[in-house]
Amino acid sequence: MALALSVELIATIGLVVGVAGAINGVAGFGFAVVGTMVLATTLDPATAVAFMIIPMFAVNASLVGDLSREELRACGRRFGPLLGSALVGTVLGMALLDRLPEAPVRVLLGLVSLGFVATAQRVVPLPAAPTLPGGSRAETPLGMVAVGAVSGVLFGATNVGVQLVAYLRSFDLSHGLFVGVVALVFVGINGLRVAAAGVLGFYPTAGFALASVVAAVPAVAGVLVGKRLRDRVSDRLRRGTVLSLLTLIGVRLVLGGAGVA
Repeated sequence: MALALSVELIATIGLVVGVAGAINGVAGFGFAVVGTMVLATTLDPATAVAFMIIPMFAVNASLVGDLSREELRACGRRFGPLLGSALVGTVLGMALLDRLPEAPVRVLLGLVSLGFVATAQRVVPLPAAPTLPGGSRAETPLGMVAVGAVSGVLFGATNVGVQLVAYLRSFDLSHGLFVGVVALVFVGINGLRVAAAGVLGFYPTAGFALASVVAAVPAVAGVLVGKRLRDRVSDRLRRGTVLSLLTLIGVRLVLGGAGVA
């Protein structure tokens, strides 16, 4: 896993993370899926996943500030089981990523991108949260553990946490609280991932790690811009733009991984 930085690549990375940050600032999520998938079209997929971890941590940390102390404590108590199991699953997913060859990972990322689009468009229904015996919704600690573990593995290997986002949406939170809770969950996960990435050798050189840290600057700047635009951009425009972009990226990744393009 290596990253040879050129002026063109630096400019590309800055633009990608800045735009992805703006999308996250408007919608409350999307930074990881957009940023990782775009970078994976030009970089080794494992490199793209690892490179985005620190910017993802910075972006979500900037959004956690939208929550008050009381909300932080309440959310921590309410979603603690979800966060704990997601942390374990994420480390397992990262270990899996480190053992897969490039082509299958590229195809996997492409399919995840297309799957994100399909579920968002309701072409394919998103897998429902587990139902406990007796038919109750999986909003209990046991249900959260199940959702967190499975979602964590996928997130650790691809940087995509769509199932976690969808699950949190089911709690009927206000948009502002939803954005903050999503950020809180991913701050905890990505904080651990920074340490795990170092242990697993995802940062092969000091320059690679430094570049990832520097990339957090345009990412957070993009979030700030997106937050200002949040009330000015219609849901339809935001949704159409993001899903169209992810469709193109997904097709390119799948074809590239299959050796077609």
